[in-house]
Amino acid sequence: MDLLAAWTSVCRTQGARGDLVGAGQRLLAAYGSPARSYHDQRHLAEVLTRVDELAAEAADPDLVRLAAWFHDAVYLTAPRPGEPMGEELSAALAERDLLSLGVARAAAAEIARLVRLTATHEPAEGDTNGAVLCDADLAVLAGDADRYAAYARDVRREYAAMPEELFRAGRAKVLRSLVKAPALFRTERGQMWWEAAARINISAELQLLDG
Repeated sequence: MDLLAAWTSVCRTQGARGDLVGAGQRLLAAYGSPARSYHDQRHLAEVLTRVDELAAEAADPDLVRLAAWFHDAVYLTAPRPGEPMGEELSAALAERDLLSLGVARAAAAEIARLVRLTATHEPAEGDTNGAVLCDADLAVLAGDADRYAAYARDVRREYAAMPEELFRAGRAKVLRSLVKAPALFRTERGQMWWEAAARINISAELQLLDG
């Protein structure tokens, strides 16, 4: 995927103007930070691909695509006490940058709302845009054995400064919070394509973490 071309194309669907290339390059630089081993440009491309696959279920897939661009624009592995979480900072960045490019205020607000949803991956009933973005973000959980192993390993590398015991406890808590929901995925296609495989992968990882 030509990420910069994809960025400029989707921006134009919302009437954006000005330095679209520069704005896209700044986002790509954020995802290309050496500190990132999972939440990187590969992850961005994968999420955008999954949004395309689920697009028919979204009320406005182009707004979801723009939210995907910003959803991990700021990624914090160890926020300081009282500091906003990465999703909140990413949402604020999305709204600021998109407004500066001439995107309508209502569209920018919806994109920022969607970005904030990725903190919990719990869209409300009927929130089709939110369901598509959250499912696209979580689709990696249903990867084949090699992809899932690489994903788990790369997440650990991003938290390399965290002691192993603390990481295992925190990671297990996140995974258990996901699987306790009646469904990991909220779209019809997500449930059909990814639900079973994701639950198998998560169960296997939890066994390793608890071992």
